Amino acid sequence: MHQFDTAAALRAARCRWPEPVVLVPTMGALHDGHRALVAEARRAAGDGGTVVVSIFINPLQFDRREDLDRYPRDLEADLASCRALGVDAVFTPAAGDFYAPDHSTTVRESLLTTHLCGATRPGHFDGVCTVVLKLFQGVAPTHAIFGKKDYQQLAVIRRMVRDLSLPVEILGGETVREPDGLALSSRNRYLDKDQREQAGALSAALLAGKYAAAGGAEAALDAARAVLDEVPALEVDYLQVRDPMLGPAPAEGQARLLVAARLGRTRLIDNIAIDVGASAGIDGHPRVGNDQNHELPWRN
Repeated sequence: MHQFDTAAALRAARCRWPEPVVLVPTMGALHDGHRALVAEARRAAGDGGTVVVSIFINPLQFDRREDLDRYPRDLEADLASCRALGVDAVFTPAAGDFYAPDHSTTVRESLLTTHLCGATRPGHFDGVCTVVLKLFQGVAPTHAIFGKKDYQQLAVIRRMVRDLSLPVEILGGETVREPDGLALSSRNRYLDKDQREQAGALSAALLAGKYAAAGGAEAALDAARAVLDEVPALEVDYLQVRDPMLGPAPAEGQARLLVAARLGRTRLIDNIAIDVGASAGIDGHPRVGNDQNHELPWRN
């Protein structure tokens, strides 16, 4: 496995990499969700292609300095995980090298970022689009994979790629969950024991909404909201139904149920595919555990 600390070194090596070249952008603190994305990247690259993981905590997408300062960092453990997963190259730039001191250019998507997380995190998706475009410029991947847990981010990146005619195919990786349904996230480690139990209400609410969606979008929201209301510690930022491209909720058909909430200082997001006006099937998201019938300790 090769490690590159600068974009110049990365570009110099890129011409020797066999294609397809599949990029997995991360901010480090790798967990099983990231590992699932790397495994999917390896499948997309095949035995003869190249898998690249970027590890970069992007300061542009943090709206509060304290969130940036407390974001988990363990580069040595991340590099060990990449080696174990058979990653071919890792890009680990320093913020001072990646952005010029007088950096003044950003990339803005102006439609999909006006609601959901974009409504309460101004500038966040500008930072996401800017760093992803810079990574694409340096790595020149044929494919890049992003997790569906950050569904709005995935939609925004796909829109940027389309609108700027970037020669990259964007792949979406399924959300990986704990046995109680909590979506894996680097921020989960901020939760104390009680908060960790309460956090299971997010996925339980989404499942309740999924199974109520046969009655329409409002029925899905009502069912999900009833579950969230059982956990007063959860400060819900939003709970919405959107179409798969994040437009208004459809009267019928495929949609996405999305939620964001805070437990203490930790902000958690999650989402699930629903079928408005149709009976729900079994939730097929991969999990770390095998228990499909989640125990809900926050109800005790």
